[in-house]
Parts: sequence; C-alpha cells; structure tokens
Amino acid sequence: MKSMYLAAALAAMMGSAASAETIGVSMQSFDNNFQTLLREGISTRASEVNGVDVQIEDAQTDISKQLNQVNNFIAAGVDAIVMTLTDTSAAPGISEAAEKAGIPLVYLNLEPDNSGKLPDKQAYVGSRETDSGKLGAEAACSLLKEKGKASDAQVYILMGDLAHQASRDRTNSFKETLGSSECKSVTIADEQSGAWTRTNAMDLTTNWITAGQPIDVVFANNDEMAIGAIQALKAAGVSMEDVIVIGIDATQDGLAAMAAGDLDATVFQNAKGQSASAVNAAVALVRGEPVEKQVWVPFELVTPKNMADYASKN
Repeated sequence: MKSMYLAAALAAMMGSAASAETIGVSMQSFDNNFQTLLREGISTRASEVNGVDVQIEDAQTDISKQLNQVNNFIAAGVDAIVMTLTDTSAAPGISEAAEKAGIPLVYLNLEPDNSGKLPDKQAYVGSRETDSGKLGAEAACSLLKEKGKASDAQVYILMGDLAHQASRDRTNSFKETLGSSECKSVTIADEQSGAWTRTNAMDLTTNWITAGQPIDVVFANNDEMAIGAIQALKAAGVSMEDVIVIGIDATQDGLAAMAAGDLDATVFQNAKGQSASAVNAAVALVRGEPVEKQVWVPFELVTPKNMADYASKN
C-alpha cells in the first residue's frame, strides 16, 4: 500500500540527523471532530520524524482566511505545506502559488478539484469517498432486509458541505449503490446539507419529523451529523429501533452512539493513517524522495459486531 511505502521510506530517516524542516499546516476547522483527529495525527507523526516542525493554523471554514495562511506560509519560506481545504475548488490557485514558490504541497483528506493533474512536488492523501458511500449503502440495505423494508423504505440523507467533493461522492455513491441493490425500490425522501455539523443535522431532522413522513433510514456523511439526527429523533420520542442511522468516520462519539444502540453502522476513516501519510509525503517531497500523486487509505465498515476493534483507532 502506498501509505505503507511512504512510512517505510521515512523510517530510515527517523534515526538520522537532518536539517530542520518546517511544515505549514492549514486545517479547515479546529472545531470539526475529524479535523481535530487529523491535526493531532499530524503533530504526533511530525514529532516522530527527526528535524521536522509543524506550524498549524485554523482556517475556521473561511476560504479567505485559508488563502491568507497559505500566502503567509509562502512568505515565511516554509519547507512544505499540508492542508485540508475549506473549499476544494480553490485548489488550482493554491497549487499554482505553491508551485511558483517552489514549495511542496500536500492536500489532506478533502480531495482538491485538481487532484488528477497536480503539479510536480504536490500530492493528495485521503480515502476514496465513493467507497464510504458504497459501504454505507450496503449496510443500510442489509439492515432494511432484516426489517422486511427493502422495497418501501423512506431514506433521508444528511450531506456535508456542498463545497466539498467528499459530500457529493459519498452521497452519489450511496444512492447509486442502493439503486443497484435489492433495495432499489426504496425512496430517497430528501437530501439536505448539514455542513458536517451536529446542530444543523438536528435541525434538519427535526424538520423532517415535523413534516410527518416516515423515516426509515438516515444516512449522514459523517458521524457528527448522524449524532445530530439521533438527538432529534430521540427528542421527538422516536424509537431508535424503528430507524436505521448510518454515519461515516468512526469517531469516538460515533462509537459511543453505537454502543448505546443508537448508531447502526459507521465507516471507519483512518485519521491516523491519513495524517501520518500526509506528513510522510511532505517530508519525502522536501527531501527529494518519490511520492505518488494520490495516496489512498482505505475505508472500513464498522458495526456493533466489530466496533471493539476500532475503539482506539481514531
């Protein structure tokens, strides 16, 4: 696996002295649980590699702020930049600026719009978002079949920020997989953007409940929104036995909701694997080592049957 290759390539460097290298890191938001896991993973991995320091900034979901951070990194002469994009469509301009400055750039987690044509000394590290939607749909269909609702269920989708390709890929893959499965007759009753947040998801789910239509499945693009949906359903007196709720990320909060019997499935997104691979790629690029343009870290389905295996992974 490419991320393992990067780890192996850097393992030899960890024990030897090297000139100090600074990586400027711009994170989409410190308030986002999964982004926090990535940030912590970056710091941990950087501390393991000799001669590497990281300067981490919070873009606060503001693309203007993030662009300023990138410009400041370039002006300060950092050795490399790692970033989780606030707006994936801004990537071509950011790539151009980094290329002109001769600074290696690694996009992390949120796939840039130009991921298929990144300049030299640039890479993307993440997971195939379509796989998460596919795994979520397969889990939903399996659970619907157990309930005898594979042909007439009402499905609601909580999307992430529409500026992110991840939201579109997760949602489209979920719908496409359902449409080609034994659950192809289910109805996608509505899909709305909850912008990755628990509060927005709770408000949207409350609106769906108030509309009076049955809710058989809620597929959320992340665990935070899945938890928001669960909170709204429970507040309205809906039995969680009657609704299938599926998230993505397998965060600690998500696993706690699963342990409580509220979250039926989630899809593990390997924050440690992604963040470590991003630091590995950045250091390798600075040191002239070869790096694949796209480094993929696999998604994995998590259910109550195997959740114990993921208790300390994120």
